[in-house]
Amino acid sequence: MMDDLVRERLHSDLRQIREVMLWKLDGLGEYDVRRPLTPTGTSLLGLVKHLSLWEARYFGEVFGRPFPEPLPRWDDIAERGADLWAAGHETRGEIIGRYRRVWEHSDATITTRSLDAPGHVPWWPRPEVTLFGILLHVLNETHRHAGHADILREQLDNSTGTTAEYAAAQHDAAFWEAHRAKIERAARAAAEKEQHSPSPHP
Repeated sequence: MMDDLVRERLHSDLRQIREVMLWKLDGLGEYDVRRPLTPTGTSLLGLVKHLSLWEARYFGEVFGRPFPEPLPRWDDIAERGADLWAAGHETRGEIIGRYRRVWEHSDATITTRSLDAPGHVPWWPRPEVTLFGILLHVLNETHRHAGHADILREQLDNSTGTTAEYAAAQHDAAFWEAHRAKIERAARAAAEKEQHSPSPHP
């Protein structure tokens, strides 16, 4: 009974954060969902593509039920990093559609196996795992990338939050400009203090 409650809570959290990832694309044009927004090339659509590939692996081949669509092998050096950005021929609809199909496949694994069901992750140093461990791992990774997506979206149009209900700006531009200036002053004061403090003894 307790296992069922734990599984449903974790599964519910995963379903919710998946939707957040897709919501971060809403209202943006093709360029903005694909453009690199960090020095390493991170993009919003690239994050969705990345999550779809790895969730397919973790809830698929790890538990002996591979995702039914072609995926590059995890150890294919030539494909390394290709999951983190959207190529010109890949449409937004294709990437989102695959992510949703991955959810269905993953959900079947989560709901039909016990939390202590064994799995095997060949790319991990300790490859023997359980469904509980993989559920936690994928949930943590999806939350982590949702945080990345939140920052990327804020760079594009100042939108933040996890749903449309919370996306509207709570303050005007003048408020945020003053707020940033206050934080900047605090940072500069700390740096100046560090500059003039005696060096710590070794």
